Amino acid sequence: MKIRDIPWYNRPGIRLKKKGVSVLSDSELLAIVISRGNKDENAIDLSNRVLKSFNFDKLSTLSFHELEKEFKNQVPAMKILAMFEIFRRANRLNNKGFKVKIKNAEDVYNYFKDELEVKNKEHFYALFLDTKNRIIGEELISVGTLNSSLIHPREVFNPAIKASANSVILVHNHPSGDCEPSNDDKEVTKNLINAGSILGINVIDHVIIGRDNFMSLNEKRVIT
Repeated sequence: MKIRDIPWYNRPGIRLKKKGVSVLSDSELLAIVISRGNKDENAIDLSNRVLKSFNFDKLSTLSFHELEKEFKNQVPAMKILAMFEIFRRANRLNNKGFKVKIKNAEDVYNYFKDELEVKNKEHFYALFLDTKNRIIGEELISVGTLNSSLIHPREVFNPAIKASANSVILVHNHPSGDCEPSNDDKEVTKNLINAGSILGINVIDHVIIGRDNFMSLNEKRVIT
């Protein structure tokens, strides 16, 4: 059955306009996003099939190629990726945005969690603050397993100097979900603290983000 074969009053778009978006099922919402199905499935049946294997939270972690395989088309794959990226950016603005101040490690976690919790590789960021601990910039320093031999201070402090940063907070994720710092995590942090002290730019914390949790190396006194 195609969408046009469904009685007009039961079509997702009509129900949305008449009764509001909240009355639609998950599959109907997804069907509206992807717009159309394929030669074998209409958009609702396709959405139902995919959602039996992946809830929205799992769907948000799939790569373009994984989505293309599930939806049998690259167009819905691109739409789904774009949809979840819009969610992350909206959450970032609504829930944390560019906060006036970073008061503690939880603020850092809230700033990065939507972006980093879904990553399957380690992403290492430097967050730049002014004299009042307001965010003035950020820089992605590396992607992949954090290794003390691969992180050079210039990669952190060159952009920090350009941003006129007073201080820096280091942030990275652990895809395993475990926030316990590795030896390399500690070594990278100590190296950057030492480099920052020479330049007059304080490294005030290193926040490790896991799955629904985080650890502040400063608050836990893992580093001094």
